[in-house]
Amino acid sequence: MSSGTSRERVLGRVRRALADVPRDDEPYERAIARDYLREHGRRTVARTVELLAENLADYRAVVHRCTDEELPGLLARLLSAHGTRSVVLPPGLPAQWLESVDATLVQDRAASTAPELDRVDSVVTGCAVAVAETGTIVLDGSPDQGRRRITLVPDHHICVVRVPDQVVSSVPEALGRLDPARPLTWISGPSATSDIELDRVEGVHGPRTLEVVLVDG
Repeated sequence: MSSGTSRERVLGRVRRALADVPRDDEPYERAIARDYLREHGRRTVARTVELLAENLADYRAVVHRCTDEELPGLLARLLSAHGTRSVVLPPGLPAQWLESVDATLVQDRAASTAPELDRVDSVVTGCAVAVAETGTIVLDGSPDQGRRRITLVPDHHICVVRVPDQVVSSVPEALGRLDPARPLTWISGPSATSDIELDRVEGVHGPRTLEVVLVDG
């Protein structure tokens, strides 16, 4: 039996099963109540940013703070301390961010393969939004973040978050800023997993080291 025939048979059964179900004329967006809390408690902007830093650290991300003027020098020091010889860049990353970096700059290309990216030491990106209550960074494939694979294959990821513009308190607030049609990547700390003995192994399906730079702009 071909896959096309199997698919039509399954869909036919679903249609028959739903034949006597009344059609819901109310759009889904209005049918589901959205009256849940969008933020837990009331926090100042400064406290929201501190909560983000605390939760990022709880997930074993390394957190740094700097100003716009300090960012190029800090990125250069972080890459040097990691021993980075090559760093992959999204196409829309501001050029001045890497002006002090002493490493080979690798541009993200559609033709880049996973083995090629695996030979790159680090990646530097911006972000779409950062969630304080969960310590989560969200990427959406914008020009300063690039395609998903450049943040999954290299072993070291430095993510720059603009404070306070890109920081929100909660996941509902983050969802209000994001386009669901874009390729969203939600990052809570470095990649890690545990086996049946609960031995933690990092770097299994993403970067082993995540550094987050909170830039006061």
